[in-house]
Amino acid sequence: MKDWFDALEAREQLFVGIGAFVVLLIVLWGLIWLPLDRGHDDMRASVDNWQRSLAELRVIGANVQSDNAAAGSARVNLNESPVVIVDRTLRERSLNNTVKRQQPTPNGIRVEFENVAFDQLVVWLGDLNAQYAMEVQAGSLSVASRAGPGRINASLTLERAP
Repeated sequence: MKDWFDALEAREQLFVGIGAFVVLLIVLWGLIWLPLDRGHDDMRASVDNWQRSLAELRVIGANVQSDNAAAGSARVNLNESPVVIVDRTLRERSLNNTVKRQQPTPNGIRVEFENVAFDQLVVWLGDLNAQYAMEVQAGSLSVASRAGPGRINASLTLERAP
């Protein structure tokens, strides 16, 4: 290869050298810069997605805190039956239309939901825990078959924490 290059005229050597340099730049750009740039764009999109999600969660968190503050100011009777507590809080959260069945248990209540919004269910459970010291002792969740995104079927056994 060196003998071939040395056998070329000076002008041809210059053209071959410039061509080799251009090919090297194209290869470096295609094999190194382009994949790094694509990775950077993917990371930027991922960061933007996380920032949007965080902003949405902050709004939801502020709503939950304001709801808890309002509920905390009107303290409730902790001696109430779990059946009464669950029924009242379901109506307050407008979840009573998704309840399929309520069944009292010796230490609490079993509630079955159909086509309930997951985020509303979690907020309701948080309220029950914070205000009435009720916890989920057993439960099962499944995707609702004919519902939109974020909707589930759930069966939960709730009991007052000791």
